[in-house]
Amino acid sequence: MLKRLLIFLSIVALGLLLYSVFVENIFAPRLSPKDTAKIELNDLNLIVEYNRPSKREREIFGALVPYNKVWRTGANEATTFETNKDLIIDGIVLKKGKYTIWTVPMEDSWKVMFNSKQYKWGVNEKMEPMWDPNFDVIETEVPSQKLDTTVEKFTIAFDNKTGDLKLTLAWDDTLVEIPLAEANTQKP
Repeated sequence: MLKRLLIFLSIVALGLLLYSVFVENIFAPRLSPKDTAKIELNDLNLIVEYNRPSKREREIFGALVPYNKVWRTGANEATTFETNKDLIIDGIVLKKGKYTIWTVPMEDSWKVMFNSKQYKWGVNEKMEPMWDPNFDVIETEVPSQKLDTTVEKFTIAFDNKTGDLKLTLAWDDTLVEIPLAEANTQKP
């Protein structure tokens, strides 16, 4: 009896594995793979974890990502931003910690929100952003720039080549830069 049960369970397990591989395609690479952007400057450590959707010949801003609506700033899980030091963003202190980043792309500028709530996913079952504005710690608006080249995969990076630290978001023909500065923790 035990031998038959083991044979039956083995057949079921094999069937589930074959279904997962051939029907659900579980080993195929993700369309929007996870990525991490990091920078270490002296004792300041910043990390962004996000998912990178591809353009794939689609119109992005104003179409796939509508203008004037909250976007999860990537794909799949909500994008997270973590700092080990207090930062200054648009004159406001962002306390050290972990945040989610939400954006509102507009034609000439973007609103960028640093939100203190951690979300399991970026959108709900109706594809609406899970963002709760009550947890926004900072909301800033920055200009968007048109690029001469096309960025195929959504890319988040840190730029410090001029000594002015920026968090950059780039996709398709659009670039957004959010100026960051370490807060002065010394008291006069």
